[in-house]
Amino acid sequence: MQRQVIICLFAGTLVGVSGLCMAQAPVKYEPTIASLDQHQVPFWYSHAKLGIFIHWGLYSVPGWAPLSHPEHDFSSVDYIRNDPYAEWYYNTMRIEGSPTQTYHREHYGANFNYYDFAPVFNREIQKWKPNEWAKIFRQSGAKYVVLTTKHHDGFTLWPSSVPNPTLPADRQHAQRDIVGELTDAVRKQGLRMGLYYSGGYDWTFVPGPIRVSAEYETVKPQSEEYGKYANAQIHELIERYHPSVLWNDIDWPKTGKALEVEADYYNAVPDGAIDDRFGIAHADFTSPEYKTPGQISKTKWEECRGLGRSFGYNRAEGEAETISSGELIALLVDIVSKNGNLLLDVGPEADGTIPPVQMERLKALGAWLKQNGSAIYDTIPWERAEGKTVEGDDVRFTWQGHLNVLVLGTPKARTLTIEGIYPTPDVRVYLLGKRGLLKWKAAGDNLQVILPEHLPGKYAYVLEIHHAKR
Repeated sequence: MQRQVIICLFAGTLVGVSGLCMAQAPVKYEPTIASLDQHQVPFWYSHAKLGIFIHWGLYSVPGWAPLSHPEHDFSSVDYIRNDPYAEWYYNTMRIEGSPTQTYHREHYGANFNYYDFAPVFNREIQKWKPNEWAKIFRQSGAKYVVLTTKHHDGFTLWPSSVPNPTLPADRQHAQRDIVGELTDAVRKQGLRMGLYYSGGYDWTFVPGPIRVSAEYETVKPQSEEYGKYANAQIHELIERYHPSVLWNDIDWPKTGKALEVEADYYNAVPDGAIDDRFGIAHADFTSPEYKTPGQISKTKWEECRGLGRSFGYNRAEGEAETISSGELIALLVDIVSKNGNLLLDVGPEADGTIPPVQMERLKALGAWLKQNGSAIYDTIPWERAEGKTVEGDDVRFTWQGHLNVLVLGTPKARTLTIEGIYPTPDVRVYLLGKRGLLKWKAAGDNLQVILPEHLPGKYAYVLEIHHAKR
């Protein structure tokens, strides 16, 4: 149902419900770029800063990929043959001589069809506890969740009423309504729920495999049949679940009416957010993958990445392939200082178990945010994103009516001399996690803060500087 904006007036001033209320006509979005561009990035999304991405599906049953290409050089033939993304298992198992093909034949046999993982997955997901996931995600400090409802293999995590003409009925979707159950659980924890859909690839319509980079384009299905199918499925997701984020991947079929999809979504969810992968010139945010811009972006962006080298569960990954807790927190701080969000992926096992190494990182992130989250959430970029103290510490900046200086790693000395912050007499400096004011002094035109002997927490430290002149 279309929402209305209520404006309450009393003597020409905005007031509460006791005033005179008038209903403001809601925006009606049309399937044109000009109309879609009226949509503003939602306030909640801009200020959420951290989301959890979930890749879970048939590929979680084998849950394997080579430990290669940490830099994700997507275009190289060697990368495609040795793809570290476990969710691309179906593609790489069909490339002759690939490590994934060898793994598949050794563990399942040469004649075992990928979609024969469906009965195994459906058996394993009966153990899954969505409320436990939602609680874990809230405790990690995330403010929203994005679930893969259909990846490139075409298998859906909800009981779609739109039949797939290429697959047997028992190979089309999960037996539990994973999308619906997780949506309910996430919202009960006070988080927003978003949904990912692979519109650009569906290997049940154009199977591939992709062997060379040129085939990234030729494998995109563009038939009238697929366009209608994708359009119907994504409308089903919108109408059933009202996702707060609509996250499409790769592209959208030219026959799938992308403009119509986005307009219908905004009309159903006015405060929703759309990524930049629909292949049209409108988006609420851009979505770099395993890549952080070097400076503050004027437009909203969101880096998506796994805790390891893969999005889907890869049983071969361990500590060495997983981002450390300190690196993860530094990454989040860096992203937020440059007007970004971090969409951090977990790759559960087939039964819904989140691997222990990933759980450790989520717990460390949540503990850090519990102490320092006020310098992350509801902030905006400052006049510059990064710098160094005179002592050589890497720092990042955010603004929230006062300046936050986020020090990456353990400070190198008992002082932090921050360049470009002029120390006026009324400056007040706090260290998050420590009660009371910190001592400071002028060091030329710079502010030098004296740190306490014992610092609270670890990984990164936050100074709140009030009434700083610059």
